Order: sequence, then C-alpha cells, then structure tokens
Amino acid sequence: MFYSLRSRLILFFVLLFVLSFGVLSLLIFNESRSIIRSYIESSALEKMNEYGSYIDMVQTQIYDLASLVFNSDQTDAWDNVVSDSSSTEGEKMLAHIQMSKFLTQTTNSYTSISSVALYRRDGVWVSMDNQVIKEDSFLEQSWYRQFRDETVRWVPAHTDDVELKIRRSDHPVVSMLMPIGAFEPKQAKTVLKVNVSADYFLEPLSRIHLGESGTMYLIDQHGSPLLAQADYETSASPSKSEITKAQAGRNKQGVVYFRNSRGEAQILVYKKLAQNGWMLVGIVPEGDLYAPLLKLRNSIIVMAAVLLLVSLFIAFWLSNGITRPLSRLVSAMRHVQRGDFDSAESRLPQAGTVRNEVGFATATFRNMIGRLRQHIKNEFELKLLRQQAEYKALLMQINPHFLFNTLELLSSLAMQRRTDDTVKVIESLGKMLRFGLRISDDLVALKEELKYVHDYVSILRIRFGDRLWLTVDEDGMPEHAACVKFILQPLIENAVKYSFAHHTEARVSVRVCRREDRLVMTVADNGPGMTEKQISELLKEADDARPERILASRERKIGLGNVLARCRLYYGSLFEVRLDSKPGGGTRIELMLPIQEVRSNVSLIDCG
Repeated sequence: MFYSLRSRLILFFVLLFVLSFGVLSLLIFNESRSIIRSYIESSALEKMNEYGSYIDMVQTQIYDLASLVFNSDQTDAWDNVVSDSSSTEGEKMLAHIQMSKFLTQTTNSYTSISSVALYRRDGVWVSMDNQVIKEDSFLEQSWYRQFRDETVRWVPAHTDDVELKIRRSDHPVVSMLMPIGAFEPKQAKTVLKVNVSADYFLEPLSRIHLGESGTMYLIDQHGSPLLAQADYETSASPSKSEITKAQAGRNKQGVVYFRNSRGEAQILVYKKLAQNGWMLVGIVPEGDLYAPLLKLRNSIIVMAAVLLLVSLFIAFWLSNGITRPLSRLVSAMRHVQRGDFDSAESRLPQAGTVRNEVGFATATFRNMIGRLRQHIKNEFELKLLRQQAEYKALLMQINPHFLFNTLELLSSLAMQRRTDDTVKVIESLGKMLRFGLRISDDLVALKEELKYVHDYVSILRIRFGDRLWLTVDEDGMPEHAACVKFILQPLIENAVKYSFAHHTEARVSVRVCRREDRLVMTVADNGPGMTEKQISELLKEADDARPERILASRERKIGLGNVLARCRLYYGSLFEVRLDSKPGGGTRIELMLPIQEVRSNVSLIDCG
C-alpha cells in the first residue's frame, strides 16, 4: 500500500504543503500583521489623517480672512480712493492708514495667521500696524511674478518683507495670494498676501514618526516642498518618480514599496489633502522599518531551502511513477484533440497489467480512442447521407411547383387556340423536364442552368406577352463553372409575380457575372419594394431557413426559402446573400457563390 499512487501523493502533499507552507504561513501571518498593518496603516496613516484635518483648519482660516478682505466695503472704499487720480496724497495716506487698521483688526481674529499685506501695482504695499511702504522691489520678486503670470496662489516657505519690518523676524512663512478687485491676477491692481509661519505647519508634522530615520514632508501639487526642510533634497529626491506617480494616481492615500534611484528599498506612505492638491509624504528605508521582519525573512529562507531540497527529492522519486506516464497520456490527448488517432495510440504505452491509477486511466483512454474513432466514422456517414437526402427532397419540391403553373398555362393556351404558342411552350417544357429529371446531379454546369432559365423565360414571355420586360445578361462567366441546380428559376418566378401584383407591366433583369473568385447572380424587379424593417425580417427568416422547415411547410409558395436552404446546405459558410429594396423602388436579390468547376461525379460536401 505504501507504493500505491494514493499513498505517495498523500505523503508528498503532507510534507510539501501542510508542514512547510503551514509553518511559513503561520509565522508570516502573525509577524506581518503585527508589524506592517499595526505600524503603517494604523499609526502612520491615522496621524496623517489628523495632520490633514489640522491643515484643513489652517486653510479654512486663511480662506475666511481672504474672503473677508475681498468682500469688505472698507477694501472697496480704499481701492476707490487710491485708484482715483483726483485724490490728494493726504486722502490716499488716510485711506492707507484706515486699511492698515482694518487688516490689523481682521488678523487678530485668526490665531494661525502671522501677517497680511496688500500689494498694489503702482509700488505701494499696506500691511498691519500702520505700515504703508512705497517700494516697488516686490514687483520683481518671484512670488509676485509667478502669481501674475502663472496664477501660482500658494508660495512655499520663504522670507517675507512684512515679517522683517513688523516682527523683525526672518523665520520663513507660507503664503496664500489672492487678487483684489478682479478674479484674474493679470487684471488685478492689488494682490492680497496672507502669511502663516512655516513653524505652524512644521511643528505638528515633526511629531509624526516613521521608524528611526523616516521623515514626513508636505509638498504642493507640483511636487515641491512647502516647508523649509533641509533634508528634502537628500531624502526625497531619489524617490521623486514614485512621489509623482502617487500624486498622479487616483488613490487618496496608500503605502508604496519600491527601490529608489540608488537601488535602496524604500517605503512611501502618502495622503492627499482635498482642498488644494497638497500631499503629505513619508519616506522610510525598508530596513529601518522592517528590521524584525527582515530577520524573520532570513529564517524563513533557510527553512524554505531545506524544505525545497526535501521536496525535490520526493518529486524525483514520484516522477517515474506519475510524471512519465502522465506526460505520455497528455501528449496522446493533444493528438486526439487534433484528430490524429493513430499518433495518439502510438504515444500510449503498450497494453499490459494495470498496476495503479495512472495505468488504469491510460488503458481506459486507449479504449476511448477506439470507440471515438468508430463513433466519428458512423456519425460522418450518417450526416452525409442525411444531407444528401434533404438536398434531393428540396430538389424534388421545385419540379411539381413549376409543373403545376406551366400546365395551367398550357390549358389556357389550348382554350384560346394559340397552337404555335402551345407548341413552343410544350417544347420548352420538354427541355426543362428533361433537365429537371436528372435529380442525381447536385451541381450542374452554369451554361446548362442558364439554358434552363432561357427556356423558362420563353414560357413567361408567351404567357404575359408585351406586359413582361425580362432580360438575362451573362458577363465574364468562367468556362467550366458549376452551380447548384434550380437556383435562378424560383427567384425569377417570384420577381414576375410581385411585379404584376402592383403594376400592369413587369420589369425583371437577371445578371450572372464573375466578381474576383465569386460567382454573382442578381435578380432585380420593379415590384412594390420593402421597408428596412421588412428587409430585416426577411433576412432573419432566410437565416433561419432550414431544409426540414421548408419540407414541412404546407404553403404552395417555395421561392426564396427553398433556394437559400439548398445553397446553405451545399456551400455552407461560403454562401452569401444580399437584399436591397425601398418602398416603391423594386427589389434586388444578389447571391454570391464560390466558383466551382464541373466534375463528372459531384457529391455533396460539408462546407461548414
């Protein structure tokens, strides 16, 4: 029992999967969950969310102050006085002082805002504490030019002139710019600048820790740092590409594992701030954050290597009993899939005593190949006989239908004593019956089919006289082309019938020509035509036309359904039909057949 296939498989799966992967999964699951999920997701991202709320609060205060200044009547009055060329210098200075007091009062209501100033294009700027300075150097500063030319509304940490003059402080500030009196910076005469100390952003940010050496950064929508953090270039620049990808992605927050431009394994933790496209970024070396996990990984690698050697030994032991016969069995199945039964049987081992499950499966597959070969042979023969019987039945259905109409015509001519016409009809009918009684032929020469059509047309001309205008054109036909028998006569009969049903004269044109490697037969009439909906329904019925449905029908009308059923039965997917018509404009039916040459012994073939 130990050497049976079932016992060896049980031993293999127990050793390889249950023991090795069970122990590894348990260790990795416990350690990874406690280190990665708890530390990164719970701690870092939670603190980022708190800091994001803090940033939103500061920005809300900035926007509230800016909105208050923008919509204030005091601001409008100040702008009107200083913009009026008729105002005296004293009036302008008084307006500046009043505006400065308004800015001071407004700023004192917001604890996060350090200072506020209004900068005019004429070189004057007004700030808090009665500061009115006539100095146009700010017009050439980068923050003013970028706002005016590129609409950059947020200025990263920088030294501000107002801070230097009022607070005597060179600490960097982060500023928000807003046009006054217009919505477009280029059209505004005055720019509002709201300053917030960079330390106001930096102090709470420094309390967020990632490992021992990880650092958090606040960057703008262009990927540039907003705060004065000196180590940004050395720490974050090698990871610039990953920061850009995270900023361009759809996720609002996440953790990314990557290698920077120096090849160092890094972890990027980020959160996007909703209001203005800023992003909070934390970068930490993987070795720093995952030191315990890396130690565990080394232990797992050693254990996995030992288990791998054991597994390879067991797999080699099992290969002679499982792999080799299964490989030969799979190869035989592929040959069966392609229909090559002889090659499939040659791939199987010689029949012998069944010792295990693989041997039993091989012997069963060998028996299945023999039965499948016989079943396919029987099914093919039955299908061929069934197709030939259906085709002959459809062919026999044409002759009584046509003969009934022609006998009615002969009776009418005899009653009218039109002896010459009666003789012509009898002669044409005799030729057609002689042609039609050859039901053993599936294909006939195209020339013979056209002779049959001409005989039929001569009968129609006698029957309808000058009221029928019917032409048959033959253009570039192959010398020995063949086609399915009785393919044109039912279509011509329908065309004449529907034309006379709505007109006193019938105009029918028949054209047979060669188009590349296709034989095209066209029948057009001046009948009532059809709408797009009628055409769709007719084509759908034609697609559904099958020999058994045509044969079971009790209608006297055969026509298009009979022709399409026989063509599809013989040509399969190589046959196409097109129908063009419009109300009052007649109908045009086009049959496209593959070109076949006349053969002495033609039989029905399976064309798909």
